Amino acid sequence: MGAFEADVVQDIRFARSADGVGIAYAVHGAGPPLLIDACWLSHLQFDWQSPVWRHFLEGLGRVATVIRYDERGHGLSDRGITDHSLKARVADLEAVADGAGFEKFALLAMAQGGPVALEYAARHPERLTRLIFYGSYAGAHAGASPEEIALDEAFEALIRVGWARPTAEFRRVFSSLMIPGGTEEQMRWIDDLQMMAVDAETAVIARAQRQNVDASDRMADIDLPTLVIHSRGDQMNQFHHARDLAAHIRGARLVALESDNHIVLEDEPAWPVFLDEVTRFLAPDRVSLSAPVSDDLSTVLSPRELDILRLAAEGYDNEAIASELVLSVRTVERHLQNAYAKLGLQGRAARTAAVARLLSH
Repeated sequence: MGAFEADVVQDIRFARSADGVGIAYAVHGAGPPLLIDACWLSHLQFDWQSPVWRHFLEGLGRVATVIRYDERGHGLSDRGITDHSLKARVADLEAVADGAGFEKFALLAMAQGGPVALEYAARHPERLTRLIFYGSYAGAHAGASPEEIALDEAFEALIRVGWARPTAEFRRVFSSLMIPGGTEEQMRWIDDLQMMAVDAETAVIARAQRQNVDASDRMADIDLPTLVIHSRGDQMNQFHHARDLAAHIRGARLVALESDNHIVLEDEPAWPVFLDEVTRFLAPDRVSLSAPVSDDLSTVLSPRELDILRLAAEGYDNEAIASELVLSVRTVERHLQNAYAKLGLQGRAARTAAVARLLSH
């Protein structure tokens, strides 16, 4: 177990989407809230062991409070789902955003999360501080060449034939496109993650519905600080998608990573570039988070957060607070973490500092 994982344990929670589907999401890290619009190839628990994903979790968790979720039908979210429409996926993002409890946050769209992020940002601009697209697009087939469309059809056939096979020959095609610069260990991990993250039937259904979504018409509606970051040699989502996003979103900045990997790996030069760009882009949110808070905490904290903080000030521990307010201990902990974030507090002294702030007014 690495030092970061030992210090920061992710908190796995569940939100209920508009159609009743349970969406698993996790919170870890410290700093301004950053919600990651789901990458379909994810598993909230399995990813922490990953030689492909773990450096993303650790790196982003050092500069932000990271909220990420498993897409419907995938990972720890409800399985066997057939509706993967844009409407349903936007509702999932809305449910996670509301469940996490942050009034405003930055949104990072990975891969196929781009259309969902565009739609959410157009509907709820007041919830967002800024927007990031990584290896993403406005529409999978927007500007696609006939060759790319033919490849998509071939991929669907590969999923049907080889996704569930005990050996990974067919899944390796996807792994090789995602991380052509990966080691054999990293390739095997992606091979295994595919089968663990989603079953073959759902993979086919979800992919087919995602491929037909195009939110290009929403790009003109976006009026947020926007960073578009994309590997120049990305073989899963071609670089022209990044140019399209940057060209049509007002004021967007494009950063081209010198990599052929869809998922930038920890040991390649592009990784520190990615992390530095995201860290600097989020810096205004960090400054805002640490700015002096209004003397009237009722304008900053929710009534429930104030109730919990008042009991903490009286010396109640979390179990006693939960009993007093007829809540679960986990719910109390979640409200406290949200209160600390809103007050710009973090670390072991956050509770003491929050109580002191309450008692001083």
